[in-house]
Amino acid sequence: MRGLATQLLDRARAAGPDAVAPIVQAGHPALRARALAYDGHLSDAELAELVALMHRTMRAAPGVGLAAPQIGLPLAIAVVEDPGVDDADVAAARERVPLPFRVLVNPSYAPVGDERVAFYEGCLSVEGYVAVVTRPRRVRLTCLDERGAAVDEVLTGWPARIVQHETDHLQGTLYLDRAETRSLAASDDLGAHWASEPVPHEAARTLGFALPPSAG
Repeated sequence: MRGLATQLLDRARAAGPDAVAPIVQAGHPALRARALAYDGHLSDAELAELVALMHRTMRAAPGVGLAAPQIGLPLAIAVVEDPGVDDADVAAARERVPLPFRVLVNPSYAPVGDERVAFYEGCLSVEGYVAVVTRPRRVRLTCLDERGAAVDEVLTGWPARIVQHETDHLQGTLYLDRAETRSLAASDDLGAHWASEPVPHEAARTLGFALPPSAG
Protein backbone atom coordinates (compact mmCIF):
# COMPACT_ATOMS: atom_id res chain seq x y z
CA MET A 1 0.00 0.00 0.00
CA ARG A 2 2.84 2.38 0.78
CA GLY A 3 4.29 1.73 -2.68
CA LEU A 4 0.98 2.60 -4.34
CA ALA A 5 0.73 5.79 -2.29
CA THR A 6 4.28 6.89 -3.03
CA GLN A 7 3.78 6.26 -6.76
CA LEU A 8 0.76 8.54 -6.62
CA LEU A 9 2.77 11.20 -4.80
CA ASP A 10 5.71 10.86 -7.20
CA ARG A 11 3.42 11.49 -10.18
CA ALA A 12 1.93 14.53 -8.48
CA ARG A 13 5.40 15.93 -7.66
CA ALA A 14 6.46 15.50 -11.27
CA ALA A 15 3.38 17.41 -12.44
CA GLY A 16 4.12 20.43 -10.26
CA PRO A 17 3.02 22.02 -6.98
CA ASP A 18 -0.56 22.60 -8.11
CA ALA A 19 -1.07 19.08 -9.46
CA VAL A 20 -4.30 17.21 -8.85
CA ALA A 21 -4.89 13.47 -9.00
CA PRO A 22 -7.12 11.80 -11.60
CA ILE A 23 -10.48 10.82 -10.08
CA VAL A 24 -11.40 7.25 -10.94
CA GLN A 25 -14.91 6.47 -12.13
CA ALA A 26 -17.49 3.78 -11.30
CA GLY A 27 -16.16 0.45 -12.48
CA HIS A 28 -12.71 1.01 -11.03
CA PRO A 29 -11.95 -1.80 -8.53
CA ALA A 30 -10.68 0.64 -5.88
CA LEU A 31 -14.24 1.96 -5.53
CA ARG A 32 -15.57 -1.49 -4.70
CA ALA A 33 -12.89 -2.67 -2.28
CA ARG A 34 -13.03 -2.20 1.47
CA ALA A 35 -10.28 0.33 2.14
CA LEU A 36 -7.38 -0.72 4.31
CA ALA A 37 -7.36 0.92 7.73
CA TYR A 38 -4.60 3.50 7.92
CA ASP A 39 -1.93 2.36 10.37
CA GLY A 40 1.05 4.60 9.80
CA HIS A 41 1.74 3.40 6.27
CA LEU A 42 3.25 6.79 5.41
CA SER A 43 5.66 9.15 7.11
CA ASP A 44 4.17 12.31 8.59
CA ALA A 45 5.49 14.28 5.63
CA GLU A 46 4.05 11.83 3.10
CA LEU A 47 0.66 11.82 4.82
CA ALA A 48 0.59 15.62 4.79
CA GLU A 49 1.49 15.56 1.10
CA LEU A 50 -1.28 13.05 0.35
CA VAL A 51 -3.83 15.12 2.30
CA ALA A 52 -2.79 18.27 0.41
CA LEU A 53 -3.11 16.44 -2.92
CA MET A 54 -6.59 15.20 -2.00
CA HIS A 55 -7.60 18.70 -0.85
CA ARG A 56 -6.47 20.26 -4.15
CA THR A 57 -8.19 17.54 -6.14
CA MET A 58 -11.47 17.92 -4.24
CA ARG A 59 -11.51 21.69 -4.67
CA ALA A 60 -10.57 21.57 -8.37
CA ALA A 61 -13.32 19.06 -9.22
CA PRO A 62 -15.15 20.82 -7.45
CA GLY A 63 -16.61 18.74 -4.67
CA VAL A 64 -17.32 18.77 -0.95
CA GLY A 65 -15.58 15.50 -0.14
CA LEU A 66 -13.06 13.06 -1.55
CA ALA A 67 -12.07 9.60 -0.34
CA ALA A 68 -8.68 8.07 -1.11
CA PRO A 69 -10.24 5.23 -3.18
CA GLN A 70 -11.52 7.91 -5.57
CA ILE A 71 -7.92 8.57 -6.58
CA GLY A 72 -7.21 4.86 -6.82
CA LEU A 73 -5.78 4.43 -3.32
CA PRO A 74 -7.82 1.96 -1.20
CA LEU A 75 -6.76 3.48 2.10
CA ALA A 76 -9.24 4.65 4.76
CA ILE A 77 -8.66 8.39 4.49
CA ALA A 78 -11.10 11.06 3.32
CA VAL A 79 -11.19 14.84 3.21
CA VAL A 80 -14.30 17.01 3.47
CA GLU A 81 -15.04 20.71 3.08
CA ASP A 82 -18.22 22.58 2.22
CA PRO A 83 -18.51 26.38 1.90
CA GLY A 84 -22.30 26.10 2.00
CA VAL A 85 -24.80 27.58 -0.46
CA ASP A 86 -26.18 31.05 -1.11
CA ASP A 87 -29.82 29.93 -1.51
CA ALA A 88 -31.37 30.43 1.93
CA ASP A 89 -34.28 28.05 1.26
CA VAL A 90 -31.94 25.25 0.21
CA ALA A 91 -29.62 25.90 3.13
CA ALA A 92 -32.50 25.78 5.62
CA ALA A 93 -34.23 22.71 4.17
CA ARG A 94 -31.03 20.71 3.91
CA GLU A 95 -29.43 22.10 7.07
CA ARG A 96 -26.47 22.90 4.88
CA VAL A 97 -24.09 24.91 7.00
CA PRO A 98 -20.44 25.53 6.09
CA LEU A 99 -18.16 22.63 6.97
CA PRO A 100 -14.52 23.66 7.47
CA PHE A 101 -11.83 21.52 5.87
CA ARG A 102 -11.03 18.42 7.84
CA VAL A 103 -9.40 15.02 7.44
CA LEU A 104 -11.09 11.76 8.41
CA VAL A 105 -8.80 8.81 9.11
CA ASN A 106 -10.42 5.38 9.61
CA PRO A 107 -13.89 6.94 10.00
CA SER A 108 -17.09 5.19 10.94
CA TYR A 109 -20.57 6.51 11.66
CA ALA A 110 -23.73 5.38 13.42
CA PRO A 111 -27.24 6.90 13.21
CA VAL A 112 -28.39 9.05 16.08
CA GLY A 113 -32.18 8.77 16.37
CA ASP A 114 -34.61 7.46 13.78
CA GLU A 115 -35.10 10.57 11.63
CA ARG A 116 -34.21 10.11 7.97
CA VAL A 117 -34.10 12.71 5.21
CA ALA A 118 -33.86 12.43 1.42
CA PHE A 119 -32.06 14.74 -0.99
CA TYR A 120 -30.31 14.57 -4.32
CA GLU A 121 -26.63 13.64 -4.27
CA GLY A 122 -23.94 13.42 -6.89
CA CYS A 123 -20.46 11.92 -6.83
CA LEU A 124 -17.16 12.85 -8.41
CA SER A 125 -16.72 9.17 -9.30
CA VAL A 126 -20.12 8.88 -11.00
CA GLU A 127 -19.91 11.76 -13.42
CA GLY A 128 -23.04 12.94 -15.16
CA TYR A 129 -25.73 11.70 -12.79
CA VAL A 130 -27.58 12.64 -9.60
CA ALA A 131 -30.04 10.64 -7.49
CA VAL A 132 -31.98 10.91 -4.25
CA VAL A 133 -30.52 9.13 -1.25
CA THR A 134 -32.35 8.68 2.05
CA ARG A 135 -29.94 8.90 4.98
CA PRO A 136 -30.03 9.42 8.74
CA ARG A 137 -30.36 13.12 9.57
CA ARG A 138 -27.90 12.85 12.48
CA VAL A 139 -24.90 10.57 12.86
CA ARG A 140 -22.16 9.98 15.37
CA LEU A 141 -18.77 10.19 13.67
CA THR A 142 -15.74 8.45 15.15
CA CYS A 143 -12.33 8.65 13.52
CA LEU A 144 -8.85 10.06 13.87
CA ASP A 145 -7.66 13.33 12.40
CA GLU A 146 -4.45 13.67 10.38
CA ARG A 147 -2.44 14.15 13.60
CA GLY A 148 -3.80 10.96 15.15
CA ALA A 149 -6.14 12.73 17.59
CA ALA A 150 -9.42 10.94 18.32
CA VAL A 151 -12.66 12.46 16.98
CA ASP A 152 -16.05 11.58 18.44
CA GLU A 153 -18.89 13.94 17.60
CA VAL A 154 -22.47 14.18 16.39
CA LEU A 155 -23.18 15.84 13.05
CA THR A 156 -26.55 16.97 11.71
CA GLY A 157 -27.90 17.81 8.28
CA TRP A 158 -25.65 18.24 5.27
CA PRO A 159 -22.37 17.77 7.17
CA ALA A 160 -23.73 14.42 8.36
CA ARG A 161 -24.62 13.53 4.76
CA ILE A 162 -21.14 14.39 3.49
CA VAL A 163 -19.52 12.27 6.19
CA GLN A 164 -21.80 9.33 5.39
CA HIS A 165 -21.12 9.61 1.65
CA GLU A 166 -17.34 9.71 2.06
CA THR A 167 -17.21 7.02 4.75
CA ASP A 168 -19.32 4.76 2.52
CA HIS A 169 -16.62 5.07 -0.15
CA LEU A 170 -14.18 3.47 2.28
CA GLN A 171 -16.49 0.45 2.57
CA GLY A 172 -16.73 0.00 -1.20
CA THR A 173 -20.20 1.57 -1.34
CA LEU A 174 -21.30 4.17 -3.90
CA TYR A 175 -24.22 6.50 -3.27
CA LEU A 176 -26.06 4.75 -6.11
CA ASP A 177 -26.21 1.61 -3.97
CA ARG A 178 -28.43 3.53 -1.54
CA ALA A 179 -30.31 5.68 -4.06
CA GLU A 180 -33.97 5.78 -5.03
CA THR A 181 -33.42 4.35 -8.50
CA ARG A 182 -36.47 6.11 -10.03
CA SER A 183 -34.95 9.45 -9.01
CA LEU A 184 -31.80 8.91 -11.11
CA ALA A 185 -31.30 11.82 -13.50
CA ALA A 186 -28.59 12.95 -15.85
CA SER A 187 -26.97 16.10 -14.49
CA ASP A 188 -28.16 18.15 -17.47
CA ASP A 189 -30.64 21.02 -17.29
CA LEU A 190 -33.49 18.79 -16.12
CA GLY A 191 -31.37 16.93 -13.61
CA ALA A 192 -30.09 20.25 -12.31
CA HIS A 193 -33.71 21.38 -11.95
CA TRP A 194 -34.63 18.35 -9.83
CA ALA A 195 -31.50 18.67 -7.71
CA SER A 196 -32.03 22.40 -7.10
CA GLU A 197 -35.34 21.86 -5.27
CA PRO A 198 -34.79 22.38 -1.52
CA VAL A 199 -36.62 19.08 -0.87
CA PRO A 200 -37.30 16.92 -3.95
CA HIS A 201 -41.10 16.88 -3.76
CA GLU A 202 -41.65 17.72 -7.44
CA ALA A 203 -39.13 15.11 -8.54
CA ALA A 204 -40.82 12.49 -6.34
CA ARG A 205 -44.26 13.24 -7.82
CA THR A 206 -43.04 13.38 -11.41
CA LEU A 207 -40.59 10.48 -11.41
CA GLY A 208 -42.59 8.27 -9.07
CA PHE A 209 -40.61 7.61 -5.92
CA ALA A 210 -41.40 8.01 -2.23
CA LEU A 211 -39.83 10.36 0.28
CA PRO A 212 -39.57 9.49 3.99
CA PRO A 213 -42.40 10.85 6.18
CA SER A 214 -39.99 13.28 7.85
CA ALA A 215 -39.24 15.10 4.56
CA GLY A 216 -40.04 18.81 4.86
